Parts: sequence; C-alpha cells; structure tokens
Amino acid sequence: MPMPIRVVLLSALAAVSLAFSPVRSTPSIAAFHHRPTTSLKMATEEVKVGDKIPSVVLKEGQANYEKPVDVDIAELIAGKKVAIFAVPGAFTPGCSKSHLPSFITAQEDLKAKGVDMTICIATNDAYVMDAWGRTSGGEDAGIRFLSDANAELSRALGLSIEGDVMVRTKRFSLIAEDGVVTHYFSSAKESSDTWAPNVLSAL
Repeated sequence: MPMPIRVVLLSALAAVSLAFSPVRSTPSIAAFHHRPTTSLKMATEEVKVGDKIPSVVLKEGQANYEKPVDVDIAELIAGKKVAIFAVPGAFTPGCSKSHLPSFITAQEDLKAKGVDMTICIATNDAYVMDAWGRTSGGEDAGIRFLSDANAELSRALGLSIEGDVMVRTKRFSLIAEDGVVTHYFSSAKESSDTWAPNVLSAL
C-alpha cells in the first residue's frame, strides 16, 4: 500500500477511536476546593428548657466601622442570667416596630428580675447588626447585637429558616442561666409570644 494512503487510513482510524473512547473530563478547581465544615450540626428539633447554649463564635460590630470582633456566646453568658431574642432580619418591620422595642423598654424590668444582659441575634452581618443597634436605640439601652451570619447558632438550636439566598433565624426569645435554658418562647403561634412583656410575665 502506498505510503500516503497508509498515513490517511491510520489517521482516520485514530480519529474514529478517539471519537468512541470514554470522555474523561478534567476535574474543575471547585472539585478540589475543601469546603469548611463546622463542629455543630443542624438540630432536628427546637431548643427546649434544660438545653445548654452551645459554644458558637458570633460577630459583634464595633464603633466607627472597625473590624468586628469574635464573641463566643457560651463564654459571654457563662455565670450570668441572660435574655436572648432572635429576629428574622434587622431593620425589618415586625422586628423594628415590635420585637426589639419591647426589649428596649423592658430593660429596667428585666434587670429587676435578675437578668444581667440582653442579647439580640440575627443572621445579618455584624455591620448591619451594629447599625441597627445604634439607630434603634437598642445599643444605648444596653442590648448586645450579635451576628450569626453563618447561622451556626440558629441551626444548632433548631431555629434556622433555610433559604437559597439567605438563611434566617426563626423569631424566638429565651432566658438562660449559666448557659442553660430556663424559659423558651416560640413564635410558632403568635409573634407576640416572644416579646418582652410575655417574657417578663414568666419570670
């Protein structure tokens, strides 16, 4: 067989072989990217009286837009009687008009009941939480505004609202003494069940 024809036939056979051979895609960079995991898993049921608040690092905004600082919620509330309330979103109507103001005006009454500290939590970032605290008067009232931006605490308490764009926290309030939940107030029936007057009536 003449050499030119042999070369053409070999080339054709090679092309056919390549066309029908299994395609092996090159792994993307994302395939090798290690996704960070957390030691906390999503709880299968909501937090209840007797549960211990888990050790989760939240973020707290600082004055003049300085870098937010880490706050371990378990360390912060250790040895204290605290009121913790969470909202689905900072600056949202129900949270800004009712839930937060109820705790702002109840600070003296809560202290009279032995509450050492009030903490507000949402999955907004620390800068948003700090701005909400400053503009609402909550910060001046002594309330701490902490960001659960990764929803670690919300999920650990079984109180996350999962979404494609943003995970939010279910509205709730609780009282904890030395890290242990003594009273829990769910918004499952009425949002007002989580407001400060209802919390105070149970103390």
